[in-house]
Amino acid sequence: MLYPYQQRDLDLIFSKIQQAPPGYRLLYQLPTGGGKTRIFSEAARRFLDCCERKVLILTHRQELCRQTSTALKALGIRNKLINSQVKQLSPRNPYSCYVAMVETFYHRLESGDIDISDIGLVIIDEAHYNAFGKLLARFEQQKVVGVTATPFSADIDRPMRKIYQELIVGESIRSLIAQGYLAKPVNKRYDVELNTLQTGPGGDFTVASSDALYSSPAMLELLLHGLQEHARNKKTLIFNHGIFTSKAVCQYLSEVGFPVKHLDNETPADERLEILTWFKRTKGAVLTSVSILTTGFDEPTVQAVVLNRATISLTLYHQMIGRGARRLPQKKTFTIVDLGNNTERFGEWNAPLDWQQVFERPEAFHLALHSKNEFEAHQLAPELRKRFPNTLQLSFDIQQAHQQVLAQHLKPKIVIRDAIRQHALMCAENADDVSSALELAGLLDKEINWRIRQYAKCLGKVTKNYTDWLMEDYHSRLRTLITKLMNRRALQRLSA
Repeated sequence: MLYPYQQRDLDLIFSKIQQAPPGYRLLYQLPTGGGKTRIFSEAARRFLDCCERKVLILTHRQELCRQTSTALKALGIRNKLINSQVKQLSPRNPYSCYVAMVETFYHRLESGDIDISDIGLVIIDEAHYNAFGKLLARFEQQKVVGVTATPFSADIDRPMRKIYQELIVGESIRSLIAQGYLAKPVNKRYDVELNTLQTGPGGDFTVASSDALYSSPAMLELLLHGLQEHARNKKTLIFNHGIFTSKAVCQYLSEVGFPVKHLDNETPADERLEILTWFKRTKGAVLTSVSILTTGFDEPTVQAVVLNRATISLTLYHQMIGRGARRLPQKKTFTIVDLGNNTERFGEWNAPLDWQQVFERPEAFHLALHSKNEFEAHQLAPELRKRFPNTLQLSFDIQQAHQQVLAQHLKPKIVIRDAIRQHALMCAENADDVSSALELAGLLDKEINWRIRQYAKCLGKVTKNYTDWLMEDYHSRLRTLITKLMNRRALQRLSA
């Protein structure tokens, strides 16, 4: 039995399928935990009931293949799992539905071992993965439905709007929580200095730099504090970026008495099953993992999720948190412990997000994420920070300030005004006289240059002459304001 929102979305999707011409590509968005597999399995059954062609369902992981095949069988759909053991598939085979991993199916097509002429509908699970792109060109006469929780490609050169003609947006996370289908998150955040993280060719932070940070004694202690304060005796998943970190976490927590085990994508299948069974049956169990539980894993009893890593992947962010969002009669909330500033980067997991706009204008969304990542990476050097011991807030997020100004229908130049004020106060708070305050201002050239460049990005296309003028004006106004602040302070001291 489908939930009302699932039935509504299924009817809409299928009506689109019926009306669409061959080769049409439709994308469907629904949050993790909303039941995407259930919906597209029903769509497959409807298609098979009314049409005389077969259905192909593609995934990117073996676990998803097996789960999908099981879901189809539960609906009475006889399906064939195309894995490494299946070398050929004749058009006369008795199966009406195929389930396959993208790489396996691609190789069978390339070798000519599979005929797709009898396939009328292709369903792609986790459609945001770029691996499916090379196959889509082969489905010129098939209707394609992609499903994903996050219709946004991390590769800005291959946006999803260029692959799919239309997006259907399903129920929001907030609505699913309000209706009792998902658990409500309780978000606990820690500010973590991430300026040692390096970005790799794929755009996300590197494993090596993440391992160096998150396996450090300071971060292990912070993780322990987060668990003790917010996830004590709760069944907990810890997501790490590197195997070295995950094993270090496992050893550290074990030594202080936590029931904990480690799991990664290199763990043998039999050992993995044993660990997952232990996790399911053990009260207050902690499972620390790498690259294995973000998709194809469903354990509703998870009570807490720890993001022991930073990522700039919106999809990964939603997938990690989604592992704890399953609702049970005795579980109405779950805890998120964020140790990677991910909430600041992407917003609250259950905050409203206009997926239609993300789909239609991915470049703007990508730029906003990139700017936030640049802001995080741009921190004052430790030597420079020591020169401002009396200042708690050393940074100023130009991107965020610009968005707030626009939301209030104010002029963008207010952003520069506020940035100058913040720098002036930094200098005044850490100096005894005008001369020393201006000397501190002279140390901020690199920081000022960065702020001007960020401001120029917010404005769009601006000339170099304009940015040069902005730089000169910034320095001039900063010196003037510092002098005023220090002179005012001197007068206050005299009057006192």
